[in-house]
Amino acid sequence: MKALYDLAAPAKLNLFLHVVGKRADGYHLLQSVFVLVDWADTLHVEWRADGHLHRHDVLGGDLPADDLCLRAARLLQAETGCTLGADIHLEKRLPAGAGMGGGSSDAATTLLALNRLWDCGLPLQRLLALGLKLGADVPFFLGGGPAFVEGIGEILHPLTLPGQRFAVLKGPAGLATRDIFSSPLLARSENLAIVAGFPALARTAENLVNGFGRNDLQPAAEGISSEVRDALQQLSEVFGNARMTGSGAAVFARLAGDGKDGKDDQSLATLLKAQPSGWTGRICHSLAQHPLAGWAG
Repeated sequence: MKALYDLAAPAKLNLFLHVVGKRADGYHLLQSVFVLVDWADTLHVEWRADGHLHRHDVLGGDLPADDLCLRAARLLQAETGCTLGADIHLEKRLPAGAGMGGGSSDAATTLLALNRLWDCGLPLQRLLALGLKLGADVPFFLGGGPAFVEGIGEILHPLTLPGQRFAVLKGPAGLATRDIFSSPLLARSENLAIVAGFPALARTAENLVNGFGRNDLQPAAEGISSEVRDALQQLSEVFGNARMTGSGAAVFARLAGDGKDGKDDQSLATLLKAQPSGWTGRICHSLAQHPLAGWAG
C-alpha cells in the first residue's frame, strides 16, 4: 500500500499581531510575524484507488466530521481532476481554539502529502492559492518557514530568525475569532511596519517579542475570557513578557538561555499542576523551516 507516515503539522506563534485596516468584504488586514514551533499534530496518509476520502482520529479526539483535512483533499481533487482517494489518519495533539493554527497546519500538511502521494505535481504557488481558499493561515504553513505576514495572511515575506524557546499555556476553553474581531475592545495599530526595513528590526528575538509590537487582539480576548486573563497573569509571573498568540486562547512567553538545566520545564510543570483540569502547556522550540519544506516545487 502506498502511504506516507509520521508527517508533522506544526503549530505557529504570532510574535506580534497588528490590525492595520479592514477590507470592503469585512476581513481585517494584519501585520504579524509567524514562527513555527515543535508542538505538532501528526498525519499518516494512505493512498486509495477508489477516490474516496476518509479521516480517522488516531487518538480518539472530538473532531468535526468535515474538517480542513478533508476539505483540502477534496479541493486538490477538484483542482487536478485526480480520481484517487486517501485515508487520512490524524493524531491531534494541538489544542483547539488556541490561535496556534492547528487546523490550518493540518490542511497544509494534507495538501503537501497528497500532492506527492497522488503525483499531482502542483508547484508551491498553486498550492498557496489553494491554501488561501481553505483559510488565511494555510499559506504560511505551506510557505516553509518564519515570515513577516501581511494582508489577511496570504502575503508572506520570509525571515531568518535566531532559534527561540517559548513557554505556552492554554486553558480548557477556546476563543471564536469572530467574537474577538467584533469586540469593541479590538485594538488597532496606527503605523504600518515598513517591509523594506523590517528585517533589521527582526534580527533579535528581543525586538520581535518585547520591542516591536503587541497583539492587538489581546484586549478583546481578555474582555471575553477570564482564562486568557489568568493565563497571561500566571505566565507573566513565572516567566515574564507573556502575550497572546493569534486570535485564540493560548498565551506564550519567550524564554532566555538554552533550557538545558530543565528549570523552565519544571516551572511550567508546577504551574500546570496548580491549574484545574483541562489546562495544557508546553515548552516549545522554534523551527527554522517546516518539516515538509521543499515538498512542492
